[in-house]
Amino acid sequence: MNMPRVPITLQQAVMRCLRDKLQQANQRLDAQYPEPKITYRQRGTSAGTAWLKEWEIRINPVLLAENGQPFIEEVVPHELAHLLVYRHFGNVAPHGREWQWMMGEILELAPRRTHRFAVASVAGKTFPYTCRCQTHQLTLRRHNRVVRGESEYRCRHCGDILQRQKG
Repeated sequence: MNMPRVPITLQQAVMRCLRDKLQQANQRLDAQYPEPKITYRQRGTSAGTAWLKEWEIRINPVLLAENGQPFIEEVVPHELAHLLVYRHFGNVAPHGREWQWMMGEILELAPRRTHRFAVASVAGKTFPYTCRCQTHQLTLRRHNRVVRGESEYRCRHCGDILQRQKG
């Protein structure tokens, strides 16, 4: 899959935000954490991911282009906080109290676990499955697992095994 090119102005804005927040964290933590690598290879509906051992942040180029500065101000510090927590505390829960503390006290941002950007342009094909109480949309990967007989999925509300909707 070809990744769209990220305009240099957006790349510069990402780096500005990253460096500002990293400097802030280093001062408040009395540390010298290095600048992480930024790549624009994140796919799907995730805005970004932190690759802890690689000290890398992967940004979704489509969502970045669609949302600009609000995306940068939310996603870059969110993923940076994951890296900082890993280096500062070790292996802990992804959005646990350490991450919330890092976001709120050190980076001075609201510790929101998920983004609220529109994802229609990056959402993959889904397949309708039903139970007795509602219709569910399974991803292509989950649908294929059902077709191959490798998995079955249950509704969290009624407990029924999901069945492929005919039609």
